[in-house]
Amino acid sequence: MRTFVLLMCLAVGCLAQAPHPCRSPPLLTGAMSVANEKVNAYAKYDYDALGERIRFKEMGSYENKTFGLDALLLFREGVMYTINHKNRTCKKERLNKEDFHPMEIPADAALLGQVILGSSSGPGQGLLVNTWYGERATPTGGKDKWLSTFTEFGCIPVSTTYYTDKTGWVLTTFFNIVVGIDDPQQFFPPKFCQGAKLDATADAANFYSIFKNIN
Repeated sequence: MRTFVLLMCLAVGCLAQAPHPCRSPPLLTGAMSVANEKVNAYAKYDYDALGERIRFKEMGSYENKTFGLDALLLFREGVMYTINHKNRTCKKERLNKEDFHPMEIPADAALLGQVILGSSSGPGQGLLVNTWYGERATPTGGKDKWLSTFTEFGCIPVSTTYYTDKTGWVLTTFFNIVVGIDDPQQFFPPKFCQGAKLDATADAANFYSIFKNIN
């Protein structure tokens, strides 16, 4: 009986520990929505933190114009492909290698609170999550701001709100996430991209510059 009570006390003590910063599993597949004043989009994505690669297959509206796009971001190579399957063409752009940020809560983040999404009245009715706030200095001397919610167990992203002077607040919501990669081929450009030329003089691309390629 004493052993049982001791085990229960240890279990309760573990659950009562304060939330701590964490990093998501390095390989994820899932879906996400992205929204701000200009963009309202839904995407399926493959995320590889080990190889610093992300693939987006997205559809939505940008400045009241509907679009569908396929983008492959290869941060380690410093290249982004915007792929047009209908025309069998690719646009190849520079990508800043340092712009890759793993899905994580950094050590200097501030905890805003822990809540249960849904209900705690019964098993499987709720999800325990932590919400964090942080800032990141920019090369121009400004500050990007972010607000992220991750699950307490597993460190799975739920939502992120990110602010930059250029984009304003952007809300990203994650769902239907599976740990692992179903198809590693998603991280390789199709054969018709082999002839794509890289413009080394153009500004480096980022996630939001994808929308410049909508036509």
